[in-house]
Amino acid sequence: MRGRLPIVGFPCDRRMVGGKHPFHMVGEKYIDAVREGSNALPLLIPVLETPLPAEEILDAVDGLLFTGSPSNVAPGLYGGPVPREGVLQDEHRDSTAIPLLSAAIAMGKPTLCICRGFQELNVALGGTLHQHIQEVPGRRDHREDPNAPLDVQYGPAHEVTVEPGGMLAGIVRERTFTVNSLHSQGIDRLAPPLRAEAVAPDGQIEAVSMPGAKGFLFGVQWHPEWKWAQNPVSRAIYAAFGDALRA
Repeated sequence: MRGRLPIVGFPCDRRMVGGKHPFHMVGEKYIDAVREGSNALPLLIPVLETPLPAEEILDAVDGLLFTGSPSNVAPGLYGGPVPREGVLQDEHRDSTAIPLLSAAIAMGKPTLCICRGFQELNVALGGTLHQHIQEVPGRRDHREDPNAPLDVQYGPAHEVTVEPGGMLAGIVRERTFTVNSLHSQGIDRLAPPLRAEAVAPDGQIEAVSMPGAKGFLFGVQWHPEWKWAQNPVSRAIYAAFGDALRA
């Protein structure tokens, strides 16, 4: 890498602060995990009303990380029903993230997708989402308790089972492990190019890859960035991402 750290771009959330001023934000926990766990240089990407051209972004970075967020992917992007009142949207992020994902995949840029980013990946490749998994017959409630302390919200919630022979099986030794769970939205119809890499006990897809992808492309529904250094699965995921960036 010509003596420098690989650069990872993070498409931001766009939030109104003080009711009037738009800010572009990324959670510090994602930044720390990539900086330390992948040994890379984080670079925040603003999500402007007129999106920055994907090719200009990709010229500036060695890889991308699409983070989680309190906002949902706009259902109009996958033919879903109008969102309920009070459900946070971020169409500025959608307008940057979805085309950027498609361009990064085509170019083979190493890409890691987490929570909302995992859902963006499925939508970008033609899949659909449940907006309220807890209302789907047979599915559990995957949401956190918003009134609980953060350590409880991000604490162990349910097991996932790793699908044999896939990308995740090559990254981690464990074939079942416990993850946190902080989402209402999740995969409904899996995008045709994607492969399920891990599944929750209720059948909800929790990790995906793309067989035949030109570069590292991996997504998880849980939050490996939370106290990543204390979790062997999280350490392995960020290390694999870092190896792909340097390769």
